[in-house]
Amino acid sequence: MVVDGGSAVAYVAQVRIAVARETREGETRVALVPELVGKLTALGYAVAVEPGAGAGALHSDEDYGAAGAEVHEGALEGADVVISVQPLAVEQVRQMPAGSSTISFLPVTQAPELVVNLRDCGVTAYAMELVPRISRAQSMDALSSQSLVAGYRSAIVAAGLLRSFFPLNMTAAGTVPPAQVVVLGAGVAGLQAIATAKRLGAVVKAYDVRAAAAEEIRSMGAQAIELDLETLEGSGGYAREMTEDRAERQRALLAPYVAAADALITTAAVPGRQAPVLVTHEMVEQMGPGAVVVDLAADSGGNVEGSQPGQVVRIGHAQVWGGSNVPAQMPTPASRLYAQNVVNLVTLMTRAAADDVPAAFAPDFADEIVAGSCVTHDGRIVHEPTRAALEGPAEAAPADHTEGTGGATP
Repeated sequence: MVVDGGSAVAYVAQVRIAVARETREGETRVALVPELVGKLTALGYAVAVEPGAGAGALHSDEDYGAAGAEVHEGALEGADVVISVQPLAVEQVRQMPAGSSTISFLPVTQAPELVVNLRDCGVTAYAMELVPRISRAQSMDALSSQSLVAGYRSAIVAAGLLRSFFPLNMTAAGTVPPAQVVVLGAGVAGLQAIATAKRLGAVVKAYDVRAAAAEEIRSMGAQAIELDLETLEGSGGYAREMTEDRAERQRALLAPYVAAADALITTAAVPGRQAPVLVTHEMVEQMGPGAVVVDLAADSGGNVEGSQPGQVVRIGHAQVWGGSNVPAQMPTPASRLYAQNVVNLVTLMTRAAADDVPAAFAPDFADEIVAGSCVTHDGRIVHEPTRAALEGPAEAAPADHTEGTGGATP
């Protein structure tokens, strides 16, 4: 049974957590891996898994059964909590009992119909991308964990597309110079791209609009590109939005670095916003023959003008690879990391067993992590920016919730 923190309830033996089979095209990840099933059963939960849920991440139904989960087609029916990577379909939400909960990524600005249905069906929805960016929530930060995977993948893609070595090679037949790699954006994905490109032997330069990122870039063994521009430090580790004038000056100053690069990797994105255009079509045209561009932000509009999500297009001499759901391209590690984030969040929301009272799923809305990640609850939209966008200004905020924003630099 699902309960609100502090309320009087009648307990049942076990709360059932169901793992949904992902249905969105191209989604290969799973919300719970077999090795973490025991973490939930040890808390007192029963775990049910839809057949084939882990197939894309190379986990069989037998693996889940051996770990203590039930595997059957009706796993979602009557579940107290449903966990997934992508949000459930509207049809699935309409079949959920009032008072049940979902935990998933939930792009609220892109799914207004889903949010309204979650509200109207009395389903409590938690969005993993809204977990506040505070120290206590780092183990639940799914944006960062998935960005880690995407950053690694971006460097591997660049190395695979480039028709040259990344490392310096000195042989009796002559010397092959190392690849020159430029990374734009030094959040979690950017730093991982830098680290991976360095491990592969490339010479790496990187830029970020935040002053604090320069030291992080240098700590990875790369050269920090320093431009004569004001920095844009923002809240929560994000950069502040730049003016068009500053964006134009930044592009002009970055153009020589882009032109000289064998491989360019761009990673600048903030969830829920259009990605900033860091590199124009003309800048890419100045790159040399065989150049490669990897745009991790293609799904949200692209850092590179002309990039297309899920496609490789040619601009001038360069191949431009547009990322589309990049973590799902490495589903085994991505699922393992995401599942741990989810388990940590569920653990936070669990009231431990005491005496003859079993453990319960009992989110405490006085906790800023719980309140910040919650989108709908008790027939209301409680995430204030989403509520304002869908319902207009409220007379007063709900007394038992605090406004939640947050996320992590990808």
